[in-house]
Amino acid sequence: MISPAPATRAASGSAAVQRHHNEGHGRRLTAAFEALEAFPALAESRNRLMRLAGAERVSPADIVATVESDIALVISVMRLANQIDGPKHGRVDSVVSAVEVLSPESVQALASSARTFDFFERSSLWDSEPERSRLHAVATQRAADRLAQEAGYEHRDRLMVTTLLHDIGKLVLAHAYPGYPQQVHGDARTPEERLHRERRELGVDHALVGGVLARRWGLPSAIASAIERHHSDDAQGEAAFVRLADMLAHYAHGHQISPNALLKTARAVGLGPAELRSVMYDLPYPSSGRPRQIDPCPLSGREIEVLKRLAEGKVYKQIAVELSLSTSTVRTHLHNIYGKLGAVDRAQAVLIATERGWL
Repeated sequence: MISPAPATRAASGSAAVQRHHNEGHGRRLTAAFEALEAFPALAESRNRLMRLAGAERVSPADIVATVESDIALVISVMRLANQIDGPKHGRVDSVVSAVEVLSPESVQALASSARTFDFFERSSLWDSEPERSRLHAVATQRAADRLAQEAGYEHRDRLMVTTLLHDIGKLVLAHAYPGYPQQVHGDARTPEERLHRERRELGVDHALVGGVLARRWGLPSAIASAIERHHSDDAQGEAAFVRLADMLAHYAHGHQISPNALLKTARAVGLGPAELRSVMYDLPYPSSGRPRQIDPCPLSGREIEVLKRLAEGKVYKQIAVELSLSTSTVRTHLHNIYGKLGAVDRAQAVLIATERGWL
């Protein structure tokens, strides 16, 4: 039997080492995927959701807002909604749609069975990672919602899910590699530099891993694709919105961001420098944009028209003239509006309708 030449043996040995290395990566990532199945919800988010879902009168808007504030709750609700057999199987792309598909009882059951994280009672497995991740995710989500309003983006509800989950790949890598992110990122400052370090040190990056995980969970491809591509230089559509929102969240926290990358990505979503400056100026302040309409509006089209004019400070006679109605008919419409909204006066009626996104 002829022994392999030294060069052949070396090449064979190198290939074997590489295979072992890749298999090690695969095992680590698979174990991390499984661990993320039990990623904890913030205790306060879980408790609020249980109270809302168990209330006598359930408000879909309040449930959606609470779920959208927490990474783990979004994961649980979206996964369950996409597993239900029927025409929407694997096609539920927002928490709004998920809450429509699921019963309040099933949402409450999800909340009651969720593992929780409390900042003052940390677990050894995740330490403070759930809260750090949530803070950045919510900041990115808020920036994305402001961008969606500015650009008139039609998939605003889906964007709220995509932005909250955009960094789930980081959670996978943090579980798979104890030195992540500090040892992997080193002195990298910008998101682009950190992504390059991940590819160089690990052979994958958190965006790619996040997209794989979203598909593993059965989430719609539009969400998985946007997560996977949210750091791509040529990102378009929802991936570009997520990329821009992520950079703006870092900017709002005082981190270093490339001005050229900001402008380039803004143009990809149809925004110029003036619109981008407006968004950047608004970020530190409470949101003042138009709320999303989630709860079904109980008012008729005519009642909405009357209430809009009431919100503008117009009196009965002015409203009657503008809508070609009698004053008594305007009063009747207002009486019906108060009853449907549970309001005692015009100020409360306008406030309720505005908060629900009906005005």
